Amino acid sequence: MDAYGPLALTEEEEATLAGEDGRAAKKAMEILVALGNIYGAKRLIEVKSVQIAGVSYDNLGDAGLAFLREIALDGRVRVPATLNPAGMDLQDWKELGISEAFAEKQNQVIEAFARMGVMTTCTCTPYFIGNEPGPGDSIAWSESSAVCYANSVLGARTNREGGPSALAAALTGKTAAYGFHLEEARQPVVCVEVDAFLDEMADFGALGKVVGEKMGNRVPYIDGIRRATTDQLKSLCASIATYGGTALFHAAGISPETVKRPRERVTIGPEEIEQAKQEMSDDEDVDFIAIGCPHCSPAELRRIAGLLRGKRVSRETWIAVARPVKEAAEGEGLIAAIRESGAKIAADTCFVVAPIRGRFRCMATNSAKAVFYGRAKNRFKTVFAPLEKLIEIATGP
Repeated sequence: MDAYGPLALTEEEEATLAGEDGRAAKKAMEILVALGNIYGAKRLIEVKSVQIAGVSYDNLGDAGLAFLREIALDGRVRVPATLNPAGMDLQDWKELGISEAFAEKQNQVIEAFARMGVMTTCTCTPYFIGNEPGPGDSIAWSESSAVCYANSVLGARTNREGGPSALAAALTGKTAAYGFHLEEARQPVVCVEVDAFLDEMADFGALGKVVGEKMGNRVPYIDGIRRATTDQLKSLCASIATYGGTALFHAAGISPETVKRPRERVTIGPEEIEQAKQEMSDDEDVDFIAIGCPHCSPAELRRIAGLLRGKRVSRETWIAVARPVKEAAEGEGLIAAIRESGAKIAADTCFVVAPIRGRFRCMATNSAKAVFYGRAKNRFKTVFAPLEKLIEIATGP
């Protein structure tokens, strides 16, 4: 093997870098080699799946679209790859108030990915649509909550990839072996003892905000979560990743990895969780209800449909979901029940990447992540509340 800096490549990888597999694969290998050298990786490793961010035209713009078109000329993925949410519902974008000009550009983005062989199931919850790695699997995922969920709940191994590096991994089937791909980087350094009762998804979102802000980029070991559903865990993952710098935590009785309990300890009580909730709520009149950040699970859709049955919403209400989950829910009558209330299904997209700045003034949500980006990106006022309260607001006077 020849060495490129500290990173050693196989003969096959050297051939790709030399352009023998085409221009797109060459560019992808250049990206991986550069990252590997920056982070001191000694080799590349194979990945089992990829999840690619940088899909919304609202974030990409014309420059990003041009890059994807160039890569799509001869770039083809080598491993299963899915997409992060797009900037609109790919079918019902008009219903959500998206302009025709934006839709045209967004469709061109999706077409470029499709030409590369990427599965255009645009979601931040790929584990709900078949892209679910197992413990110890090396993957290359992008979206912050999905990365944290894959590492912490599923026990897979991934860094938080950027859009270009995830695409590079998809085109080569490789990623650089550094960060959370390495055993030593996955060890917890602080034990977070939770001394509070957690019930709603909003409770787990608030806990994640507190943990994220306390831990920064350190890996915590969380003790005291007595029970947690998949939806509660994805809420925790989303908020920890949003308000902190880490993409991994270990939770006693939940995480599949065996790790040593750290000596350093901090305690989080009910007062801190309540304070986090208060910090995410403004005293404002709500004109937009946003549910599904990360995307709703089948269980969430069942609960939402039950809460909305026989009621009418009086405010703009979006339920964000992956299209395959939506299609499965249609067979149960859940989507019809939700739409009969006047609420709108937002498949393929989410409140973080859709071009909705300026359309609403105050957003109510049960997602701590949605609060963060609603304020930072869209300049919304926010109200943070559990699901039942959101439905009460949505259907109130």
